[in-house]
Amino acid sequence: MKALKVLVPVLIAALLLISFGCGRNRTTVKPSGEPVYYPTWWNTQGDEENVCTYGSATRMSETLAMETAKNQALATAAQYVEVEVQAMMKVYEEEAGVIDPQLLQLSQNVIRSVTQARFSGIVYGRSEVRVVQENGSNRYKAWVQAKIPKTEIARNTARMIRNEEALYNQFRASQAFMELDELLE
Repeated sequence: MKALKVLVPVLIAALLLISFGCGRNRTTVKPSGEPVYYPTWWNTQGDEENVCTYGSATRMSETLAMETAKNQALATAAQYVEVEVQAMMKVYEEEAGVIDPQLLQLSQNVIRSVTQARFSGIVYGRSEVRVVQENGSNRYKAWVQAKIPKTEIARNTARMIRNEEALYNQFRASQAFMELDELLE
């Protein structure tokens, strides 16, 4: 019993010493390398009317850098549209309780068609070009913002659904289609 009375305070003192000792010797680890520059407007979605996508490229020519950045922004837009349409179709399928394989295939056709569609009304918002040193030579780094009207995405989706008559007949009565029509108005 006497040993226990001595051992407990010694253990408490040892634990306190270890915990304070470990807490004080921390050094802050800083990430190595320089931070990568991006314009302040990069990856912002402040526009209620449009979906904003972004692209960047580094090329030997300023024109080529801008064109490549624009193409990258459009590729990103296609990915966004595909995800958006898939989500819309998923809501419909859950709402309707769809298990018909033919209807599911039609849904996939609509998603592919909308993704591959050309959108009118695309506006290139902000852009920036800088000269950068790469491998001992000057190159141009371009950043581009593309804006796609949300109504255009909805219009293309509705058109593709209407073109697939079987899907349209089942989809038109759903809540998801009503929401799509509201976007177009």
